[in-house]
Amino acid sequence: MSFLPPAPLFTQSADAAQLQEFSNFISELSKISGAIIRGHYLNGTAVESKSDQSPVTAADRETEQALRAAIMARYPRHGIIGEEFGPHQQEAEYCWILDPIDGTKAFVTNCYIFGTLISLTYRGRPIIGALHSPLMEHLLVGTIAGTTLNGKPVGMRDCSTIGDAMLLATDHWDIFKYHNGPAFERLSRQARLYRGWGDCHGYFQLATGGADIMLDPVLKIWDIMSFIPIIEGAGGRITDWQGNTPIGANSIVATAGSIHDEVLRALNP
Repeated sequence: MSFLPPAPLFTQSADAAQLQEFSNFISELSKISGAIIRGHYLNGTAVESKSDQSPVTAADRETEQALRAAIMARYPRHGIIGEEFGPHQQEAEYCWILDPIDGTKAFVTNCYIFGTLISLTYRGRPIIGALHSPLMEHLLVGTIAGTTLNGKPVGMRDCSTIGDAMLLATDHWDIFKYHNGPAFERLSRQARLYRGWGDCHGYFQLATGGADIMLDPVLKIWDIMSFIPIIEGAGGRITDWQGNTPIGANSIVATAGSIHDEVLRALNP
């Protein structure tokens, strides 16, 4: 099987000054979301189930409402797509994509590997993507200029073979439900180390050099858009499970880059 060659997926329509403005605003947004989430963590927040049986809490809803209010006040002509409250002016050229708590299952079970995802798209392509870990106070931001962690550049580590790779994945059993489970199992045994540290935390590890492969079997737009500039800005590659663009996709394969095609071949024998 052959795969498309890598190409930047995010737009260059914003100049350096605009990117800095958006980056500064994302820092402001992360302070808003972080304060709300920390107030709910380990505080007996009630858990409800959505129609798809995924969990949701008051923390998810309050966080997204606060982020929406801040965005509408600063950029009233921009659109918003959020996990909890749907679209607002989604046909606007600039559109913010929000996941207030990526990893709600971790949040409600008192595990710290969750975060807030914020991205801005221009005509459907991401300009900037961010992951904020409210308990760790880590703000990972990706743009065409690169990826930074709390303002300092980060990047992938060098990994030339799957046998040397640290493999992470979200929802192990969903891989068997939506994709070729036996192929994934063979890949996981071929890797140097496999762990189920998924959701946003897996992308954090990948972008900062702690892992080499991150797999997500089923996703929505608010799960995907932030990771495109974060991973590419850190020097990695990101596609869907079949090697196509992740924009508009519902799965992700992200790697340190040089082993990407090898991983895709392993997943799609």
